[in-house]
Amino acid sequence: MAQNFKRKTFVYKDYFWDFYNVQTAQVQDKIDWVIELARTLEIVPEKYLSHMTGTDGIYEMRIKLGSNIYRVFCCFDEGRLIILFNGFKKKTQKTPGQEIEKAKRIQKEYYADKRANKLDFMG
Repeated sequence: MAQNFKRKTFVYKDYFWDFYNVQTAQVQDKIDWVIELARTLEIVPEKYLSHMTGTDGIYEMRIKLGSNIYRVFCCFDEGRLIILFNGFKKKTQKTPGQEIEKAKRIQKEYYADKRANKLDFMG
């Protein structure tokens, strides 16, 4: 069955994969499901995708499986392109500052690579 995608996703470097590949199959399936929501729904519920207050365009994908909570940071580029950054398992009520700082650093790195034409969106 063909999907009607509203957005495309692009995984920047290996930050996301380093997180994703160490998760259980169940967690990976739930992450895939939330990414699929972001790709196919015109309006993604804030429960699954939300702007991070105090950042310049960084969003968090929210994944909950049982009592465990996971976050994947991302940003939008060129309107309908979602750039996936880092992810982590959330262990406290508040998102750790070092994870947000890491996402900001990756975002800067992404835009620097984009300006230098070092990205292949077709891959």
